[in-house]
Amino acid sequence: MTTLRDIVAPAALDVNQNWIKVGERYARTLFVFSYPRFLTTNWFSPIVNLDQTLDVSLFIHPIDTSVVLQNLRKKVAEIESQIALREEKGFVRDPMLETAYRDIEELRDRLQESSVRLFQLSIYLTLWGKDPKALDDAETIVRALLEGKMVYAKPAVFQQAEGLKSTLPYNEDLLGVGTNLDSATIATTFPFVSFDLTSDHGILYGINRHNNSLILFDRFSLPNANSVSFGVSGGGKSYATKLEILRSLMFDTNVVVIDPENEYQRLTESVGGAFFPISLTSKHHINPFDLPMPVEGESQSDLFRSHLLEVVGLLRIMLGALTPEQDALLDKAVVETYASRNITPDSDFTAVTPPVLADLVTILERLEGGRDLAIRLQKYTQGAYAGFINQPSNLDLDNRLVVFNIRDLEDELRGVAMYLILHYIWNIVRAKLVKRLLLVDEAWWLMKYPEGASFLYSMVKRARKYYLGVATITQDIADFMGSPYGQPIVTNASMQFLFKQSPATIETVQKTFNLTDEEKYLLLESAVGSGLFFAGLKHVAIEVVASYTEDKLVTTKPEEILALREKPPEP
Repeated sequence: MTTLRDIVAPAALDVNQNWIKVGERYARTLFVFSYPRFLTTNWFSPIVNLDQTLDVSLFIHPIDTSVVLQNLRKKVAEIESQIALREEKGFVRDPMLETAYRDIEELRDRLQESSVRLFQLSIYLTLWGKDPKALDDAETIVRALLEGKMVYAKPAVFQQAEGLKSTLPYNEDLLGVGTNLDSATIATTFPFVSFDLTSDHGILYGINRHNNSLILFDRFSLPNANSVSFGVSGGGKSYATKLEILRSLMFDTNVVVIDPENEYQRLTESVGGAFFPISLTSKHHINPFDLPMPVEGESQSDLFRSHLLEVVGLLRIMLGALTPEQDALLDKAVVETYASRNITPDSDFTAVTPPVLADLVTILERLEGGRDLAIRLQKYTQGAYAGFINQPSNLDLDNRLVVFNIRDLEDELRGVAMYLILHYIWNIVRAKLVKRLLLVDEAWWLMKYPEGASFLYSMVKRARKYYLGVATITQDIADFMGSPYGQPIVTNASMQFLFKQSPATIETVQKTFNLTDEEKYLLLESAVGSGLFFAGLKHVAIEVVASYTEDKLVTTKPEEILALREKPPEP
């Protein structure tokens, strides 16, 4: 009968003296046979985190303490006899014998006190490669790393089949090559103290606080390039974000930022980016009625309908609470507004002039029951907010770094502005496939509105198809996670940054990210620029670092900014 083993097994095995061919790949098993007198904690981590395909098995067999004590007693007597014999013959003392005597006596005392136990440790490593040369290269790397710790390994010559089986999940030690070590020494072999997020390409995010390795990573190498950042004000979120912008620009990534507090202007000017202040008196305008350009293979009719829904979503934020009748009337009015400019799903979007908000107000005034909606929208066309949203778009986004600043807008307009800008950016992203990073700072302003949260979630979910990474940054995690779209946005982010947290929100953070108590206290006590960095299934404690010039460009400390205004940073 055919079994599962028959189905998953390779067609044949080719066993050689120092390798075994499994299907189209080659494997070689090494065993560790010698250790130094002292082993440091986490000494095995470089092997576990090595950028090589390998399987590791650790077999720990307990040894009867009474038998060990009996053997140690005999060994002590033997060493004492050798030392005495050398003294009688007038030989100089042998440091190796004296050291062995002290170590054995110390181990006897600890075993007698039951403070440690003795085990037999076996470590086997199976390396994989496409050919024997690849195995030789991998073996050289692994043995060099081990020998740097004074640990020695060699291939299981003529026992490669047994070695391969010993590293498969059968729990069978077929090689039987072990070394007697006490429990404290074996504990240093435990390899999972910290992940290592150093890759061959990407940008520097910071330093791994556990092992001082560099955290080099490319967000576009993950299933999606989205990220979320949480932390208290002054915890280092914006500092880390600006460093990522500066370093991403060097890797041909276009960056778009929504800046609520004017924190990115100095950086933008320093790298020659485009900076657009959006305010009631600004000369920069975005028309929400701008039509998206269809891409190849996309239905223009479906695109137009999707665009209408997004415009209606913006209007819901602007108008506030609506009855079902008003909502249906608003949808009808938007369609008729486009029709007044002879724009239909079948029109040539490149040859038409889109309407503006005033055109919608005019249509609403003519519709039965639309008078109230028209009056509520007039403040955006004739009242205090006139000029903010009732103009044709006049922005040029042909730049590697584009920043939209909304600091000078009233608080009640910030959610409207963030939705408007995201809608405008989304149309551009869909029209041209370019590697882009979109950063939404203080995203909780948008998450307060169901339509805004829904639109942001839609972007996050679809961004991967358009080579876009959406970075959501906020300090108010309670408001963010209070939205029904908060958890889905976090779930659809392959990267997460957690900086210093306040005691009031730490429980929400711990529950959301499934943190241990140690990680919880680490976030409560973190210094500025320190926290936790998640990438896929891995996460490490991170410390954000910058060069002198980078620090002067991205600093947000008021005292440093005042000093720099008097003396600009050197190029």
